[in-house]
Amino acid sequence: MSNRSIVFLKALVHIACLAPVAWLVWNFWRASTTVPDALGPDPIAFVTFFTGKGTLRLLVLSLAITPIRRVIPRLSWLIRFRRMLGLYAFFYACLHLTTYVWLYSSFSWSAIINDISRRRFITAGVTAWLLLVPLALTSTTWSIRKLGGKRWQALHRLVYLAAIAGVVHYWWGVKSGVRTPFAITVVLAILLLARPMLNYLSRRPQSKPATTQPAQL
Repeated sequence: MSNRSIVFLKALVHIACLAPVAWLVWNFWRASTTVPDALGPDPIAFVTFFTGKGTLRLLVLSLAITPIRRVIPRLSWLIRFRRMLGLYAFFYACLHLTTYVWLYSSFSWSAIINDISRRRFITAGVTAWLLLVPLALTSTTWSIRKLGGKRWQALHRLVYLAAIAGVVHYWWGVKSGVRTPFAITVVLAILLLARPMLNYLSRRPQSKPATTQPAQL
């Protein structure tokens, strides 16, 4: 794929990732001024779930790139979008955390610390965010050179733990009997299982085609 096409696709990805935030800000403003129910009966809960689901979806998309390009080599150009999607996932995670710190806790650090220690879904959510922080900070080419390829890759495997913690946070945050986290859980499980399976298949010796022996006279 040409560089011009990559630039065009990156612009579309930027728009696709930022458009939901623009929509959310617009409706948040409407809810606080002229249309009180623009974000539903509980705007804070709506914003919380909106940003949380956005985080998980972008994380899953970034994790899907490597298996896809290994299964379909002609899509190897997708690797150029992995870092972008990962950074947008962190951006949404920061919005999600800000919603909790600002709108739920009103910047009461004692209440936040108490929640982290006593409410398991808060603990899982904060853990997921903390795991994403070093990944966002080392997402530059300079960081790869500074850490070295192997150490950088080892560090960025934390994204798997962050995604798992995020899904656990989702399950623990919804009411008992709600199954909305099921779909993202299944997709994440498939992606996590795909990696070792692809590694195993790539290490298997390729069977050589049997050669036809000449007939004995």
